[in-house]
Parts: sequence; C-alpha cells; structure tokens
Amino acid sequence: MNGLTGSLSRFIADPGFETVPADAARIVKTGFIDTIATMIAGRDEPVVNVVRGFIAARQSVAREAHVLFSDTQATCADAALINATAAHALDYDDVALAGHPSAVLVPAVLAVGEKLGLSGAAAIRAYLVGYEVWAELLAREPDAYHVKGWHPTAVLGTVGAAAAVAHLHGLSAEKAAHALAIAASMAGGLVANFGTMTKPFHAGRAAAGAIDAVSLAAGGLTAAPDVFEHHAGFLAALSPQGHADRTTAATTLGRRLRILDTGLSIKRYPMCYATHRVIDGVLDLVTANELKPAQVARVHARVGIAQASMLRNHKPQTGLEAKFSLEFAVAAAILKRRVGLRELTDAFVTQPQVQAMMTRLEISTSEIPCPIEPVFALNDRVEIELADGRRLDSGEIRFPRGNSQLPLSDDELKEKFLDCAGAAADLDMRVLYARLHALEAVDHIAALAAHNA
Repeated sequence: MNGLTGSLSRFIADPGFETVPADAARIVKTGFIDTIATMIAGRDEPVVNVVRGFIAARQSVAREAHVLFSDTQATCADAALINATAAHALDYDDVALAGHPSAVLVPAVLAVGEKLGLSGAAAIRAYLVGYEVWAELLAREPDAYHVKGWHPTAVLGTVGAAAAVAHLHGLSAEKAAHALAIAASMAGGLVANFGTMTKPFHAGRAAAGAIDAVSLAAGGLTAAPDVFEHHAGFLAALSPQGHADRTTAATTLGRRLRILDTGLSIKRYPMCYATHRVIDGVLDLVTANELKPAQVARVHARVGIAQASMLRNHKPQTGLEAKFSLEFAVAAAILKRRVGLRELTDAFVTQPQVQAMMTRLEISTSEIPCPIEPVFALNDRVEIELADGRRLDSGEIRFPRGNSQLPLSDDELKEKFLDCAGAAADLDMRVLYARLHALEAVDHIAALAAHNA
C-alpha cells in the first residue's frame, strides 16, 4: 500500500512508540479528565435521554462497556454513542483540530478498551494515534470546513476514532486501511444542525461509527485502498475549495507529534468556542469598569468569518440555541458577569432584559486567520459604547483563557471536573479524578467504572 492511505494505516499498525512521551501523555490525560467531566455533566440532557431510548429500543443484551459510569452496560458502539453524545451535549468539551477531538476519541477508546481488558497506558497510546491521524488529515485542508457546512468533529472525528480503535484491536496495516476507508464513508455532519440536539449526536455517531467500521474491517469488509488520495475520495469530496493536499507523503507522521504543537483547549464557558474570546473581553471590561447594564448603549464585536458562520442564532429562544449566539454570550456577560450553565436555560434566555441586551450587539468579521487555529480569526476584539459617550476597548484578544496557549492550571482543571459532577451524587468523583490523573498506571480501563471503590 502506497500513498496517504497506506501511510496512515502503517502508522496505526506501528506508530513508532511503545511508551507515549510524558508531555504528550499529560495532554491526553487532560482530554480524558475534561471529557469525562462534561460527559457526566451532560448525562441527563434531553438529547442523551433521546439517544438512550433509541438504544433501548434495540433490546440489545450485550454487556461490553459501561454507559455514563453507571451500572448500565451496552455494546461498545452503543456505549460510545451515548457517552460521546453526553460529552458534547453541553458544548463544554475541549477544542482542537477545528473540532472536539476528545468527545469522540475518549468514549470510543474507553468502550473498546474496557471490552478488550486493556490498560490506561494502552488507552493513552490509542488516543494519541487517533489524534495524530485526525491532525494529519486536517493539515491537508487549507480552507475552513465550517464555512462549507461540514462539522469536523463529525467527519474527521469518525476517521480519527477509527484509527484509535483499529490500533487498540492491533489490526494489520491492510485491515487498518479498510477500517479507515469504511469510516470515511460513514462520516458526516452539518453546521446547519448547530444549536440543536443533532450537533452533540454528531460526536456520538462519530464514536459509534468508528467502532463499527473497525469491526466490519476485522470481519472482512473491504474498502478503497486509496480513500484519502483518490480524486473522488474523502479529502477531495469534503474540500471547501478543492485545495486539499492529497499527494504529499505523510513523512512526519509519528516522528513529530502534532499534539505537542496544537494541544487541547479547555473551555471556561459551556458555549460554542467561537464566543470565548469575546466573552473574556466583555467580562474584563465590565469588571474593570464596574459597569451596570444600563450604562451599555452598544457593543461591537469583531470575530472571524468562520466563527460568525457558526454563531447562527441571532435571536435565540432556548438555552440550546443560545450556545451558538454571540448576542446571548455578550448579554449574559453584561447582565450576570458570567456565562455558565445557570444562564443557559430557556427561562433565562427569554427574559425581557436578556432579549433587549442582545439587540445592542453589532458584529463585524476579520479575514485574517489564526495560523494555529485557522477556523478562528487571528484576534477578536470588543468595544463597548456607553450611554455617556465613552468607548471602552478590549484591544486585540489573541487566545481565550483555557486555550492550549493559555492553559488552565491543574487546580483549575480539577475545579471544573468537580463542578461538572456537582449533581452526580452517585459517583465518587474525587476517586475517579485521581484515577484519571494517573491513567497510565491503571491496569484495566474497566476499573475506571468502579468509581465508588
């Protein structure tokens, strides 16, 4: 097997490292910790209940992997479907690679690792394999998938997770190539569904589809050996402008770990990540100047083109719609000096003062992309015009708090983890956090589900 598909499949079969470097392992563990926190926080969201009902209707009796760290078990694919949907349900999960890698990779790896009786170290290694394949494919597309309408979490995530699961199963390069090509045909997800239950379902379907793709390949289903480089293959079909690089060899795959360059960005707010720099800017101005809502006449926010495209809900009426509304983000920051789960309710969103404050925002766009995260502008900026004529300026905001370039401390990450689990009285979250923090020392992934031990 030659070409890009062959390079990726050979990397999956033999990534070139048995032990993950410590700095990479630290990032991966952060992904596990944050994803499991958001998974538990989102476990009772309406979309999760819908998906659980969908799975229950199949009447499967298989008990391969735990669902939402409860006593319930299901097939690997069904457990990953529910768990990944929950991880993304609040839009509070980590960000990298133009999407949400851990929301897809962690549930898939945990489910399959539990079934196979594998260790935490094996889970870390598999996650890294999936991340690097996702990163390699993304690096070949110079244009923003979001602008075209593709949700990278759904399309690239299905393939990245298939790489991770194929590695866990120890597939040969030939079988891994089939698994990737099957996953490539199963991938899909549209930006038009942002702000609905279907967006978190994208992550669930990506994780479950990856597991199914590997099972099919292991069972003998064949697929294109050149699915990524073919003129009618994955990269060409998804490419917004047809500029995807399908021919350059993947010579650095496994030699230079991209996770060390791009890392993971941890969200401070349960909102679309495209809002976070603006929220930081508004909160800083409001706090520093002790602003009252009545003082604010107008707010102007400048964001990237792809960011503006994602933030499609200009007059949200529900908490779910508000997650993709820059108007709501600014209104909540001004009125409550916070943008948290308590604000993302239908009752708060529809309050007259919230609806009125949302009308005071003006949005403009910047065409200068960030070289690290091209889906975002190089900088965002906020200006607040006061009723007395004064103008307050945030200046250029390069990275939001929690970004991989401005990371949370271990204490801040733990605080978010425990806060997400605030309503989970049935779980010993401190024990679970300790196990995840030392994931490389966990002998069997199934032990993570023994949260009360």
